[in-house]
Amino acid sequence: MRLVVPVSGSDPKTRLSPVLTPDERREFTEAMLADVVTALDAAGHSPEVVATAPVACDVPVTVDERGLDPLVNDLLAEADGQLAVVMADLPLLTPAAVQTLFEPDADVVLAPGLGGGTNAFVSRHPEFRVDYHGASIRDHRQIVREADATLADIDSRLLATDIDEPGDLSEVLLHGDGAAADWLRDAGFELVVDDGRVAAQRT
Repeated sequence: MRLVVPVSGSDPKTRLSPVLTPDERREFTEAMLADVVTALDAAGHSPEVVATAPVACDVPVTVDERGLDPLVNDLLAEADGQLAVVMADLPLLTPAAVQTLFEPDADVVLAPGLGGGTNAFVSRHPEFRVDYHGASIRDHRQIVREADATLADIDSRLLATDIDEPGDLSEVLLHGDGAAADWLRDAGFELVVDDGRVAAQRT
């Protein structure tokens, strides 16, 4: 099955702008992508990276300026619904977590994000299509039901933890041991505790 990792290469992770410069956001995005590709490769998959602009990566990168919905839906149509997609901002991903995504014997397997997004999916159904706007996990469940397809939802903290906001960076420092965690530490971020809450702060 074809496995695609979409990534924004033009102006990535704009919600991290309060703590990272544009160049730093690009570097951090590439570090997270490296962690995702490493986990997928270790799980026995050969991921294809598709980016809106060139990015540094250890596997070949296809540059495609289409938005996420038209890109993925065109790929689904070309593959008659046989497609897996894993987002590039999952730096806690492990080979074991990848395996949980492919294990269920269902037409569509969804990995919800903590904020209502869809961080990964495996489709084996010709009618499945995506709509990543808003609370996409809810919309994707409805799309599966309307296609009369079987559904499996993956309960995985590692697949659910995508990095979008400054408050998410603490998760990488707490639980990550790959390129993204190394990048944050090299950039001067460390964990601090304030009123019992853990946060990532730049020294």
